[in-house]
Amino acid sequence: MPFQSFLALSFILFLPYWGNHKEINMYYDTIKVLDCTIRDGGLVNKHNFSLEFVRRLYELLSAAGIDYMEVGYKNSAELFDPKDYGPWKFCSDDLLWKLKDGIESDMKISVMADVGRVDMDSIKPASESPYDMVRVASYVKNIDKGIDLVNTFADLGYETALNIMAVSRDRGPELDEALQQVEEECKANVLYLVDTFGYFYQEDIDQCVDRYHKHVKTKEFGFHGHNNQQLAFSNTIQAIIKRVNYLDCTVSGIGRGAGNCTTELLLGFLKNPKYDIRPVLDAIEELFVPLKDKFEWGYIIPQMICGSLNIHPEEAIKVRKTEEKDAYRKFYERMINAGMD
Repeated sequence: MPFQSFLALSFILFLPYWGNHKEINMYYDTIKVLDCTIRDGGLVNKHNFSLEFVRRLYELLSAAGIDYMEVGYKNSAELFDPKDYGPWKFCSDDLLWKLKDGIESDMKISVMADVGRVDMDSIKPASESPYDMVRVASYVKNIDKGIDLVNTFADLGYETALNIMAVSRDRGPELDEALQQVEEECKANVLYLVDTFGYFYQEDIDQCVDRYHKHVKTKEFGFHGHNNQQLAFSNTIQAIIKRVNYLDCTVSGIGRGAGNCTTELLLGFLKNPKYDIRPVLDAIEELFVPLKDKFEWGYIIPQMICGSLNIHPEEAIKVRKTEEKDAYRKFYERMINAGMD
């Protein structure tokens, strides 16, 4: 770790106050933790969590001091058959009111909206809504549409975030143009750097955040990492060092493919006393140990191969459903050849 990064990190951790020999906690009180367990985890089980399961997780994450819980997508049932997906693919207002009913919590609810998949006629103003934040995911090439959707939700009174995906594949001048356009036209409160393929190392985080800062002066930054190379947590720490304030995580790392930075690791690292890891450990024991027997997620060799080659995790997901799911060298050589095409 570079010496400058070590010094920055030390101010996050527990340091002695030498003047009066008392120990004090040093931390960034600007950090917000966004747990996207149900939304990202829904990509593992087609969003088929029971209401009871999600309500229990809502209780436990509230007790843990989590700032935002992202519970799924705001997709139109006209585009996706509800027979094929669970309710968190659609996140109806009625469902989200039931989620919150009778549970005291200061935690905010977030949903994700995809360009072209939202029925805007069904969206109410934030003042009449059970959710607080809407995050819009966009590739660089579709940044115009992403900005338009963010601005639509912002005008309805929602907190908004724009998540730029697959930045590891779009680091040419087109990224600079997109960032400048976000600064000039987008009403998002937060702009996210997303390591879609789990390809980034710490120096990539440094370079990308510096680039974001060069063009974007009026927004908070967030980071969403994937764990293909077991770097989601360390890259999140590097984002903290670079003063990125919105941090994504999932309980037990659940998420498509290799999954995400784990909520338990992140809360164990942060020194703000508002966060409490113990309810998250309860959630793992009660909810996710049994779930792990039914679904596969987290670090596995095919996902490592995809991450190291900057390839979409779907290739690894596909091979894990075949008889060659553990033919690692063969898969590696096929991905190498695919990358050369």
